[in-house]
Amino acid sequence: MNSQPSMPDPQADELLDQREYLGVQEISGPIVAIKGIHHVGYNELVEIVDERGKLRLGMTLEVSEDAAVIQVFEGTSGLKLESTRVRFRGEPLAMPVSEEVLGRIFDGLGRPLDGGPEAVGEERDVNGLPVNPTARNYPRKFIQTGISAIDGMNTLVRGQKLPIFSGSGLPHRQIVAQITRQAKIVGEEAQFAVVFAGMGIKHDEAMFYVRSFEESGAMERVVVFLSLADAPSVERLVTPRTALTVAEYLAFDLDMHVLAILTDMTNYCEALREISTEREEIPSRKGYPGYLYSDLASIYERAGMIKERAGSITQMPVVSMPNDDISHPVPDLSGYITEGQIVLERDLNQRGIYPPIAGLPSLSRLMKDGIGEGMTREDHAHLASQLFAAYARVKDIRALASVIGEEELTPLDHKYLEFGEAFERQFLSQGFDEDRSIEQTLDLGWKVIAMLPREELHRITEEEIRKYYGK
Repeated sequence: MNSQPSMPDPQADELLDQREYLGVQEISGPIVAIKGIHHVGYNELVEIVDERGKLRLGMTLEVSEDAAVIQVFEGTSGLKLESTRVRFRGEPLAMPVSEEVLGRIFDGLGRPLDGGPEAVGEERDVNGLPVNPTARNYPRKFIQTGISAIDGMNTLVRGQKLPIFSGSGLPHRQIVAQITRQAKIVGEEAQFAVVFAGMGIKHDEAMFYVRSFEESGAMERVVVFLSLADAPSVERLVTPRTALTVAEYLAFDLDMHVLAILTDMTNYCEALREISTEREEIPSRKGYPGYLYSDLASIYERAGMIKERAGSITQMPVVSMPNDDISHPVPDLSGYITEGQIVLERDLNQRGIYPPIAGLPSLSRLMKDGIGEGMTREDHAHLASQLFAAYARVKDIRALASVIGEEELTPLDHKYLEFGEAFERQFLSQGFDEDRSIEQTLDLGWKVIAMLPREELHRITEEEIRKYYGK
C-alpha cells in the first residue's frame, strides 16, 4: 500500500516558528550562541528574554542546520546560560516608513528619542533590496551646498557618494551642519530632505546637530537617527541601514531628493571589528575583518537614482582618519567605493581658515558631469581646472621658499604666493552661516585668479578670459 505524501500545514509551521528555547550554549560580549533549534534565516530578528523577563532584540549573524549565532542589540549584561529564553521572529529587522518620520529623532533601531509616538507605516527590511545596475540613472545634476570649496572645486552631484575625510579636532561637524542647512536643488521645484545618522558620537555632538537643525528651521525636512557613544556597539551596525531604509522610501516612493549624512563611518567600522573579534574571525588589515570592503559597499551603494523614479539619494559619509592617516583601511576603502572625497587639512585649520578643505587631495570624480552651461555656468570647468593648477604651483613654491628663502624667489613666484594667500583667505574661507550661490563662488574664483598674469592662465579659453578676467 502506497502512503500518500503529507500536505504542508501552514498553521503547524507557524506554531514551530513561535517556539521558545530555554538556555543558550555561549555568551561572549554582545554575541549569543544557541544550538538545538529549528532552521532559522540569516539576519532574522530574535527576541531574547532574561530571567527577570526583560526583552531584548537581536539578529542572527550565522546560521546552520540546528545552531545560530546572535548579536544582541542591547548587550548581554545580566544574561545567564541556563535561564535565557530565545524566540526567533521569522522576519528581518524592519523600520516603519511614512512621510510622518520627517522632523523626528530616533535611536539606531528606529525607536523614538524625541518623546513622540512610535513610527507607523509600511514595514521595510532595513537591509534593503538589491537594485539592478541597469535600472540606475547616471548622476548628472548639481546640488548647491553654499560652500565655495565644494561647489566650485569639488562639486556635489545628485546621486553621488562624496565622503568627508576628517581628523581629530577638525570642524567636520560644523561643515556637516552647514551643508544640511544650506543644501538645495537650484532651478527646480523639488522636495528636498536630509537623513542624518550619527554612530558612536558623543551626546554634546548629537545635541549640536539637533540644535543646528532646529535653529535654522531645517528640522521639518530632516530625519535624525542617533546611536550615541554609550549605546551598544552592535546598534551602530544597524543605524546606517535603518537610516538608508527611510532615505529609500522618501526618494523612491515619495520622489524626494534626499541627502544622507552618515557620521562617523570609522566608529561604525570599529564596531564591526569588535563584533568580528568576538566571533573569533581571522583579522585582516589593522584587525578589521576581511569583508570590510563589501560591508562598506553594502551601505555606500544604496545611494543613487533609479530610472522612472524622480527621487534620488546622495550620500556624504564622514570618515575619521586616525592620526590623519589617509591610508588607514577605513578612508582607504571608502575612497575606492565612493566617487571622490572632501579632505580637511589641519594646517589650514590651525591658520584659522574655515572650512579647512584641502585644495589638492580633495576630489569629486563626477564633477565634470554636473557642471557647465545649463547646470552651473559655462566657465566652471575651466576655471576650476585653472585654480587647481595655480594652487598646485603655490604649494611647490612654498616648499621651495622653505629651503632657499622667499628673497630668492622670482617676481612671478611672489605673484603666485599672493594668489595662494588670497585663494585661501577669500575663496576657501567663509563664515559658518555664509551661504554662497554658485555665481558668487565662480565670481570669487575669477577675482583671485586675476591676481596672476594673463599669460599664466593656460586652462581657460580666450573667450572666457575676455568675458570674466578682471571684471
